[in-house]
Amino acid sequence: MSLLIPALAHDPDRPALRFGDRSLTYGELASAAGALAARLEGASRAAVWATPTLETAVGVVAALLAGVPAVPLNPKSGGGELAHIVADSAPDVVLAAPGTELPDALGDLRFVGIDVDASGPAREWPEPDASAPAFVVYTSGTTGPPKGAVLPRRAVTSTLDALQDAWEWTGDDVLVHGLPLFHVHGLILGILGPLRRGGSVRHLGRFSTEGVARELGSGATMLFGVPTMYHRIAEALPAEPELVKALSGARLLVSGSAALPVHDHERIAAATGRRVIERYGMTETLMNTSVRADGEARAGTVGVPLPGVSVRLVEDDGVTEIPAGDPEAVGEIQVRGPNLFTEYLNRPDATAGAFAEGGWFRTGDMAVRDPDGYVRIVGRKATDLIKSGGYKIGAGEIENALLEHPGVSEAAVTGEPDDDLGERIVAWIVPADAEQPPAADELASHVADRLAPHKRPRVVRYLEALPRNDMGKIMKRALPRG
Repeated sequence: MSLLIPALAHDPDRPALRFGDRSLTYGELASAAGALAARLEGASRAAVWATPTLETAVGVVAALLAGVPAVPLNPKSGGGELAHIVADSAPDVVLAAPGTELPDALGDLRFVGIDVDASGPAREWPEPDASAPAFVVYTSGTTGPPKGAVLPRRAVTSTLDALQDAWEWTGDDVLVHGLPLFHVHGLILGILGPLRRGGSVRHLGRFSTEGVARELGSGATMLFGVPTMYHRIAEALPAEPELVKALSGARLLVSGSAALPVHDHERIAAATGRRVIERYGMTETLMNTSVRADGEARAGTVGVPLPGVSVRLVEDDGVTEIPAGDPEAVGEIQVRGPNLFTEYLNRPDATAGAFAEGGWFRTGDMAVRDPDGYVRIVGRKATDLIKSGGYKIGAGEIENALLEHPGVSEAAVTGEPDDDLGERIVAWIVPADAEQPPAADELASHVADRLAPHKRPRVVRYLEALPRNDMGKIMKRALPRG
C-alpha cells in the first residue's frame, strides 16, 4: 500500500498507534487513512490541525498515501501567523477531528473531518516520485515571517533509514514520547519513524514523568524528549523509584531540538545507568548527526554524521573548511545529502541564499569537531557566537559550565557590544534560590576555572525564568535588553 510505511499492507494486527486509551492497529490505520486519502485526491496541499491526537497521525498518513503535501499547523499559533501560513501555502483543505472549532484564519478552507474509525475498500496507492513534496513545515520565524520548508519524500525516508542504522531501530521497538506533532521531531521522527519500522508509538498526549515511567515500565523501549523534559526527569529521579527503574530498562533515551545540559546528562546516568544520546537536525535538513547506539554517548556532543549525510565546518568566509581536532576551531556547520529540503516555498531568494557552492546548506549553527568526528555544537551563529578579545566563543559551553554551579537553575549566555573587547559575555541566570542568588564574581570564577579566563561572563543578569518556545529552546531574542 505504501513504500513509505510497508507495514500498512503486511502487518494488519500489529499495534501501530496509541494515544491514551485510544489505539489503532496497522490494519485499522490503513483503513482509516485510506478512506481519508480517497477524499484528498486531487488536492494540492492539506493543512493538518496538528494536535497531539490520533486524528493528526491518521491525517498525515492519509496525506502521504494520497501524495498530497501536508502542512502541519501549530494549534498555539496566533491568528496573524496562521493567516500568513495559509496564504503562503494555499492548502485546499484543512484536516482536523470532527467538531473542532478552528480559528477565523482557517475559516475559508474546506473542512475535512478525520474519522479514525472509518473504513473503505483496500486499494493500491501509487507511490509518488522520491522528489515529490511530502511536507511543508514552517520555521519559527525569529527573523521575519515563518518560511515554509518543502521536504521531499526522499528526505523523510533517508532520515528514518539512517536512524534505523544509527539507533539499531527495529519493528520490535516501542517508542514513547509527548512531543508536539507540528514539528519534525514529534511528527516525522516520533510518529513516522516507528511506523516505517513496523513498530509502534505510545504518545503521552501531555508529557509527565509518571507517564514516562508507566510506558517504559510496560513494554516501551525508546524515549524521545527535549531538554526541558529530561531536566524534569533528572529533577524527579531522587523521589520516583519507578521512574529510575523504567529508565534503567529502556533500550534508548534520545534528546533533541536543543542542547541537553551536561549536568542533566550526568544526573540521569548516575541514577539510572543509562546515558541519553543526542542527535542534531533542523526543519530544513531533518537529521544530520547522532550518537550511535553502538557508540560512546559522550555528553555535550551530537555524535557523528548519519549514513549518507556529509557535514563540514567552515570559516567566516563560508568556504574554507576547518579540519577536525582543534577544540578551539569554531566553524559554521554546512550539510549536504538526501535529507535536505528542496526549497523555501515562494521564496527563491531565501532558498538561493541558504546554499553555498556545491549544494552545501548553511545551517547557521556553530560547532567544533573532535578528532574522531564527534560534533559539539556551541550555538547559533546569529545569537550564540561571541567574538570577544580576539576569540570566537560559543555560548553553549559557558552555559553548561554555569549549570554545574549549585546556585544556578537555568542559564543563557549572549554577547553585547564592548568598546574594548568587541563583545563582552553576558550570563542570564535563573537562581536556584531567588533569595540568595550566586554573586557575579563567583560565577565568573566558576566559569574561568572550568574553561578559560577569556570565557568568563563579564556581566550577570538575574531572571525569574528564561523565555522558551514550544520545543523548549531558549528564545534569546526575547531576553530583555540590558
